[in-house]
Amino acid sequence: MIQMAEDGNNHLPYFTNAAFDIVAIAASAGGLTALTKVLSTLPKEFTAAIAIVQHLAPQHRSFMAEILSRRTDISVKQAEEGDCLTPGKAYIAPPNHHLLVNSDGTLSLSQSELVHFLRPSADLLFESVAAAYKDRAIAIVLTGTGSDGAMGVEAIKKMGGTIIVQDVETAEFSGMPSAAIQTGNIDFILPLDQISSALVTLVMGEC
Repeated sequence: MIQMAEDGNNHLPYFTNAAFDIVAIAASAGGLTALTKVLSTLPKEFTAAIAIVQHLAPQHRSFMAEILSRRTDISVKQAEEGDCLTPGKAYIAPPNHHLLVNSDGTLSLSQSELVHFLRPSADLLFESVAAAYKDRAIAIVLTGTGSDGAMGVEAIKKMGGTIIVQDVETAEFSGMPSAAIQTGNIDFILPLDQISSALVTLVMGEC
């Protein structure tokens, strides 16, 4: 069930039975394996929406949504302009498009300039999530090279959100997790196989 927040002109949907409304996930190299591990053990009735930036080759169609859909009980789709965030559904940024969350709980796609040579950018996703969902947002940084997500982590934390980072020992590539950890804004540093259960506990209050 979805409730509408009564906050001036802000019509942000809040999801019932959820301490957090959105989980934003960033991954790069090694990301498919990591995302599969996280999503495959989430319950079908997971009560938050999920937005994912996975760095992909811009010139090729992505089959990631189809692959992940076969390995998890939640619904997974490639994000489209105007999609409405729905509990128990994961939205993946299309190749060569930034994925942004709007203040009314819808999604936007953009081909605006690259951020740190990247499109999609985890930083832009996280910053939009921070602005829209504030303390009802969780950001997760998984395996990857480079530092994408680190600036966005700071934005999430500044607005009262919660940050989870995959520990470097279980990350296939440590660049993105290390950069996030170095911001000093991390709430949980967890092995890959503990992230899903932590999400369920945080969002749904279940162990």
